[in-house]
Amino acid sequence: MSTSPLPAPTDLPDADVVIFDGQCQFCQRQVARLRRLDGGQRLAFLSLHDPTVKEYCGSLTHEQMMEQMYVVNRAGERFGGAAAFRYLTRRLPKLWLLAPLLHLPLSLPVWRWLYGQVAKRRYRWNKPACDGTTCRVHFGKR
Repeated sequence: MSTSPLPAPTDLPDADVVIFDGQCQFCQRQVARLRRLDGGQRLAFLSLHDPTVKEYCGSLTHEQMMEQMYVVNRAGERFGGAAAFRYLTRRLPKLWLLAPLLHLPLSLPVWRWLYGQVAKRRYRWNKPACDGTTCRVHFGKR
């Protein structure tokens, strides 16, 4: 079993895998919320900094994974950012109420933009808890 409070793909081999920035406290809080919403153990979690991440999304670069979370389902399909959250609204019963809103025709570009605005500011929101080294790299980029 994983020593992490989040179930790893090895803990739940039949689960979809959520790949996130495990060095970002904002991201850690969001995946902890996802875990609470996942009453049926449908999700496993993996930091993009884990060496085994290439098994789940080998074609993605580190930079691409730093830009947004990804969900890799059991069939190997990848969903990134807003599309990942949209996918989760269909997968997790506690998010079903959001599914009609996120699946409005032609709305995905809006959700992508909103997701991008949050994603590029996530390290700024960690500033009081940031270790300085990790966050400085990201503050200079955006």
